[in-house]
Amino acid sequence: MKFVDEAYIDIAAGDGGNGCVSFRHEKYKEFGGPNGGDGGRGGHVFAVADPSLNTLVDFRFSRRHEAKRGQHGMGSDMFGAAGDDITLKMPVGTIVTDAETGDVLYELLTPGECIMIAKGGDGGFGNMRFKSAINRAPRQKTPGWPGERKSLKLELKVLADVGLLGMPNAGKSTLIAAISNARPKIADYPFTTLHPNLGVVRVGPEQSFVVADVPGLIEGASEGAGLGLQFLRHLQRTRLLLHIVDLAPFDEGVDPVAQAKSIVAELKKYDDELYHKPRWLVLNKLDMVPAEQRAARVKDFVKRFKYKGPVFEISALTHEGCEPLIQAVYQHIRAQQVSEQQPVEPDPRFAERPA
Repeated sequence: MKFVDEAYIDIAAGDGGNGCVSFRHEKYKEFGGPNGGDGGRGGHVFAVADPSLNTLVDFRFSRRHEAKRGQHGMGSDMFGAAGDDITLKMPVGTIVTDAETGDVLYELLTPGECIMIAKGGDGGFGNMRFKSAINRAPRQKTPGWPGERKSLKLELKVLADVGLLGMPNAGKSTLIAAISNARPKIADYPFTTLHPNLGVVRVGPEQSFVVADVPGLIEGASEGAGLGLQFLRHLQRTRLLLHIVDLAPFDEGVDPVAQAKSIVAELKKYDDELYHKPRWLVLNKLDMVPAEQRAARVKDFVKRFKYKGPVFEISALTHEGCEPLIQAVYQHIRAQQVSEQQPVEPDPRFAERPA
């Protein structure tokens, strides 16, 4: 299925039902009094985070979503029934934005999370609501309130612990296929990856993390060149970035250092927070470098790139060096998760009393 990470929809909650004007009519009850009921509430519009979805493509073909209006009030003290609610299933990681103002309204970050994105209108009052000691035969009623109507922009940012970035043909798809259960398209030409791929990396029993492979970046990606601007957003929620570098480019005259620096520059232009996110250097395709030249080429690259963080030398094709990379990534993510967990303060009401 084609990956779609943006969509525009119009939603309308149901209007409330109108109140009813009615009087009690029974034999021998000459002055039965008012018995017009209230109108029913209009249906709400909910959004739920469905972990089985990974695209917003359904909303490209169905833009208008309306909930049912509430039933009108009736005589004999009968209130109108509430309108049926509707629930829109969206992928986890969807951001709901007001299409007119650009304000972010909601974010669906937890599987199963359900939020109300449009409230149904309240029902109108029937004439029994206006009965009083001085108004025993009221003929007043109120119409139902209109439901909320909104034009929304849906934007999907994939939720992953680790993001892979690099030039086209750097070997990102080969790496995610080697270390996870993802099976992306792999070929020997640029821009093989046209949409993000997610894979779960199993480190051990109940030990895993999620890695995302996004389309390759080129110079000018932050300004819309290639596919970069469309998918750079997917790296914003990751905990760690792995900068994949082709240490043995196919084309002669191509400088891997210049390519790597251009990627870093695009990150800084796009988002300063993304630029300062933890980023490790992964030198790939060592199987294509003669064994006697590997150490010198790696040393030369790190020196010219002026990089001082962790460096991993791998071959995604032969899986060489992948296991140490996986273990290091998991330990880093686990340490971040532990540091983010805030200690729970004990409730003073249940503190132990002195003897």
